[in-house]
Amino acid sequence: MNPRVLMTTSLGPVTIELFAAQAPVTVANFLSYVDDRFYDGTLFHRVIPDFMIQGGGYLPGLQEKQTRAPIKNEASNGLSNRRGTVAMARTDQPHSATSQFFINTADNTFLDQAECHDGVGYCVFGRVVEGMEVVDRIQAVATGSVGPHDDVPVRDVTILSVRRIEAVPASSCT
Repeated sequence: MNPRVLMTTSLGPVTIELFAAQAPVTVANFLSYVDDRFYDGTLFHRVIPDFMIQGGGYLPGLQEKQTRAPIKNEASNGLSNRRGTVAMARTDQPHSATSQFFINTADNTFLDQAECHDGVGYCVFGRVVEGMEVVDRIQAVATGSVGPHDDVPVRDVTILSVRRIEAVPASSCT
């Protein structure tokens, strides 16, 4: 059974199916943040049309939240950064992902292990199964720069809550 979460944003709901078999460490990490209600009140703080929307680490005013230790990168799981998939954000260090994630708004296969500049890639661990129109609304918001941060929504796009919902039988995850 694949776990699912309902992410309620200030622009609408998004349902995400998580691929626990393919990315067990990543899914367990993400769900621990969900269960702790860590994401409640955080922002989509980086929005780039036709690329991705990133969130899960900052409160309004770009106040960074304290996270747990980084996790192992599972980008070698065979899943591809395609439109609608959810992947872990990280720094230039391959095993640096903590709480931040992004939703691909285009096919971004250059982020996959085989094609990524560092040969490691960005771990896909889920996909949007309902609410892609909300993701598209988010990617269309006006953005600007705030201090050292680029592509920041001019008006906050808030993750109001992320909660587990009923799990579903594992599906094909292409």
